[in-house]
Amino acid sequence: MHFTQTLELFPEQRVTQMLFKDVKNAAELRQSAVEGKINAALINPIMLVSPFQALLAANKAVHLQTIGKMKTRSLNSEIIFNLSPTNNISEAFKRFGISDQDRSLLVVVVHSKDESEFLSNIASRVDGQQVPAEDFSSFSDPAKIRKLYKVTPQEETCGSLLDAVVCRMATKDVM
Repeated sequence: MHFTQTLELFPEQRVTQMLFKDVKNAAELRQSAVEGKINAALINPIMLVSPFQALLAANKAVHLQTIGKMKTRSLNSEIIFNLSPTNNISEAFKRFGISDQDRSLLVVVVHSKDESEFLSNIASRVDGQQVPAEDFSSFSDPAKIRKLYKVTPQEETCGSLLDAVVCRMATKDVM
C-alpha cells in the first residue's frame, strides 16, 4: 500500500510515501511531528498533483542536506518547504503541512534500506485508512494547485499540470 523508491543520486536512501484518508488524529500527529517524535514529513495531499512531487521534494531535501545548504532545521521540514513555489517557510507549512482539521494525509519518510520496520511504526500511529498511492489524484484540488503555482491555461496546452508544478519546484532557488 505504500510507494517506495530508491533515490538515484543517493542509492543508500529510500523515500516511502503512505497515503491515508479519514484521518481522525491529525492534530496529535502534527504535534508529534513538531516535537520531533515522528521522523516523517506530514503533508496535506490536496495541494499535490502526483506522488512524483513529493519524491522530487525529498530528493532535493536529501541533496541539500548532503551539501549542507538546507534552509530549514530538519530534513522533513525541508521536504515540505521544497514543495512550495515560494521561499517563505511559514507559507510552505500553511499550504503543504497538515492542519488539525485535515482528514487526508501523505506521510513521506526518507530512510535507509534497513529501516523498513520503522514504516509500520509510523503507519500504526495514524488513525485513518491507508489507501494505495495510485489513488492520489482523488485527493488533489487542481484549481487550488493552478492558482498557487500560477499555471495558465496556455501553459497546459503544451504540457501537463504536473510538468508546470515540477518546473516551478525545481527552479524556485534560481528565480
